[in-house]
Amino acid sequence: MDANKLVTMANQIASFFATDPDRTAAVAGTANHIQKFWEPRMRKTLLAAFDDGGDHGMHELVVAALTEHRAGLEPVA
Repeated sequence: MDANKLVTMANQIASFFATDPDRTAAVAGTANHIQKFWEPRMRKTLLAAFDDGGDHGMHELVVAALTEHRAGLEPVA
């Protein structure tokens, strides 16, 4: 999976949820969407890109979702 494409997709999801005035709900919505609709290898690749640090270009809601809801986003082995 191409990490850059997944970052773009995650940013689009976050942009949708960014319209919610409740930031907690926006972060949870972003995480929930990724967890429900992305296959495990997509989530694994996105988390690896996040873990690599640096300028990954992720929307702040994506960063918050990956940080605050990581346990639910980790693929089950």
